[in-house]
Amino acid sequence: MSDEHFGQNPVLLLGQTLSFTANPFDVPFDDAVQYESAGAVLIRGGQIAAVGQAETLRALHPMARIVDYGKGLIMAGFVDAHVHYPQTAIIASWGKRLIDWLNSYTFPEEIRFSSKTYAADIAGRYLDLTKAHGTTTVASYGTIHPVSVDAFFEEAQKRNQRVVAGKTCMDRNAPEALMDTAQTAYDQSKQLLTTWHNVDRLSYAITPRFSPTSTPEQLEAMGALWAEHPDCLMQTHLSEQTDEIDWVMGMFSDARDYLDTYEAFGLLGERGLYGHAIHLTDREKARLKEVGAGLVHCPTSNTFIGSGLFDMAGLMAAGHNVGLATDTGGGSSFSMLRTMAAAYEVGQLRHTPLHASQLLWLATQGSARALHLDDRIGNLAAGMEADLVVLDLASTDAIAQRTSHAEDLWESLFPTIMMGDDRAIRAVWINGKAA
Repeated sequence: MSDEHFGQNPVLLLGQTLSFTANPFDVPFDDAVQYESAGAVLIRGGQIAAVGQAETLRALHPMARIVDYGKGLIMAGFVDAHVHYPQTAIIASWGKRLIDWLNSYTFPEEIRFSSKTYAADIAGRYLDLTKAHGTTTVASYGTIHPVSVDAFFEEAQKRNQRVVAGKTCMDRNAPEALMDTAQTAYDQSKQLLTTWHNVDRLSYAITPRFSPTSTPEQLEAMGALWAEHPDCLMQTHLSEQTDEIDWVMGMFSDARDYLDTYEAFGLLGERGLYGHAIHLTDREKARLKEVGAGLVHCPTSNTFIGSGLFDMAGLMAAGHNVGLATDTGGGSSFSMLRTMAAAYEVGQLRHTPLHASQLLWLATQGSARALHLDDRIGNLAAGMEADLVVLDLASTDAIAQRTSHAEDLWESLFPTIMMGDDRAIRAVWINGKAA
């Protein structure tokens, strides 16, 4: 049908294009992508209407407004599957492991989010910073304060941005000013869920921080809420550090392992997101795989606070559902490019380096799949929401001199993954509009 039939003015983006047709962990790298050196993306009404060769789409849509990115690479915007937007102001704080990090940096900062004005300022700053790095969707923790979630959703709503977020629930092992109760956690989470879930491009995630900061009563309440609203995601942390695991097992003496502290209270399921998941037992791996839960790799965080090396190759080979994330602000960068580079480095340390196609897939399709949003975001394909990033593959002199010797697509891309930053982000489109 013609564009006139739809009554809308389409936009045609020109450049190199990259779409995924399969998972590059399952098939040869070149079989996993559809690449056009002179490609085009047709955007209409906030969605991708077509992807193909520039010459063909220009002929089919002569009335479309043209935006020509030359040699820029057009692909799906990055999807960050585990972040703490309230930690924006304390990113890159020095020298602590997990428990000390929380007590020294995170908790004092999160107390400030009782102010909606402060929360809105940080939320807007965070979304602007991540957009500048090519990220179009995030899944974020709030603080215990309901206004921290309201502020984040409102700022995302202003930007027509697809995000996931939830009120962090804690009723022990935290400052008094950051503790709720089992009942208030349930009541406030339910109210926020009712207000925000599936409004515009927003999704709610039930969010117990992790077992050490929730009593069994609160974990049970969160499990009950999830059972009442099974279409919601549930996000938490799992097996990030060995001393954390020892702490958990000391508090839950009847638990078989760390995962069991969630499973026993109804907090294990297909729509569960488990951040870090580094030091997993065989039973934990088997149960997570059995239910199809999402695991989220946070490589800059894992190295920055000394947590360990995620077994990407082993978990993917076993068929786990894995996404990629910055874990701002335990993670030391807002950039998914830097996060991909760190994932490559972690893979090297485990003697299983990741290919450029696998890194890009994790930062788009993999994370979208973990969030159960892969039918809407995370790929450059007709019918998907038009959340896109355009990469400059020669954004700095150092990168340009390397790519000048590239012999194929992957050699052209890999230097940007390893050395790129916000200068590599030529353009970002959110919901079909240049952001």
